[in-house]
Amino acid sequence: MRPQIIDRSRDQEFMRLALQLAAEGAALGEVPVGAVLVQHGQVIGSGFNRPIIDSDPSAHAEMVAIRAAATAASNYRLPGSTLYVTLEPCSMCAGLIVHSRVMRVVYGALEPKAGIVQSQGQFFTQGFLNHRVMFEGGVLAEECGQILSEFFKARRAKV
Repeated sequence: MRPQIIDRSRDQEFMRLALQLAAEGAALGEVPVGAVLVQHGQVIGSGFNRPIIDSDPSAHAEMVAIRAAATAASNYRLPGSTLYVTLEPCSMCAGLIVHSRVMRVVYGALEPKAGIVQSQGQFFTQGFLNHRVMFEGGVLAEECGQILSEFFKARRAKV
């Protein structure tokens, strides 16, 4: 099996799209996390956190983007795709990433409380998984962390 060649040249561009989506979510009162799923250099799914809007606890940005991409591809598996997300994925989203066969995850800010890629565990490196996900954190980490910090600062000021 040949190793995958990873093109990192557009990582910041796609992360900026995810940041724009995070800002849309924040404007609607949702925790500002955005996600973009790219396959063959094209965005095929995108979304932002919307559990409040949708009354759906599973409506994390990653879930929304992957659902949209699977619908667009008419396939529940998304081989060769890269998911860009502004915040380190949680355990629910990490499981979805594996099951949908996303090839690579690129995230911005660490999630020290619930992040399962690096902060609270290394989920994608577990031997029991039937699919290996490549991952890279810290892309536009400052900007990704800042939008979250500003959101929660404003929320605390209202209380």
